[in-house]
Amino acid sequence: MYIENEIFKKSKINYPKLLKYGFKKENNCYIISKNILNNSFKIEVMVVDDKVKGKIYDLAFNEEYTNYRLENQTGEFINKIKEEFINFLTDIKNNCTTTNYFIMPQTNRVTALIIQKYHDYPAFLWESNPGIGVFKNSLTNKWYGIIMPINKNKLTNESKEIEILNVKLPKDKIKELLSKKGYYKAYHMNKENWLTIILDETINDDTIMELIAESHVYSQPKTKKSKSIVK
Repeated sequence: MYIENEIFKKSKINYPKLLKYGFKKENNCYIISKNILNNSFKIEVMVVDDKVKGKIYDLAFNEEYTNYRLENQTGEFINKIKEEFINFLTDIKNNCTTTNYFIMPQTNRVTALIIQKYHDYPAFLWESNPGIGVFKNSLTNKWYGIIMPINKNKLTNESKEIEILNVKLPKDKIKELLSKKGYYKAYHMNKENWLTIILDETINDDTIMELIAESHVYSQPKTKKSKSIVK
């Protein structure tokens, strides 16, 4: 994975902050540069369509320097170049972006809708799996939604990184939805009571929120039935 992708993978670009930071806008591209190592190298960072891409130039030869990207290239000098690059990108991230909870656009939209409706924020419970976010009812601590990053080949024959949502639903509703596109038997949860949804725009946000509302019912406090008094 590119260094830039790793650093900015859960970040949303704030374009006014880019300009305040020192980026210059040229058509649809935002550009900033910085000289390093006693002005012998230059880092150039470009932001186009929410994507961040950086390059390093050797000013002595006026050509792009790429050794820091090669895994088999090591040494104090290359490590210093890479460190300068990472530090510059990280500073841009810290000053010019807002942090998303997840990676995929639909995942972050649904997360924002859950926060708005239920005031529950995703809880990241496992250091070994930092991408897994659990939505818990604040009154009962019961789960009603789990977002997980997985490879799609866990569900289909296609191999690519995706994010899924698990929700708890009635058994007959699960059976009905499994015959439709975008719904799968629950991954890593009880398949009788939970359903998996791929968050890749196959199912619209409104439908997903309706299913989350059904799942949320299971997390509500149980009401006590009033006992009849026999005289």
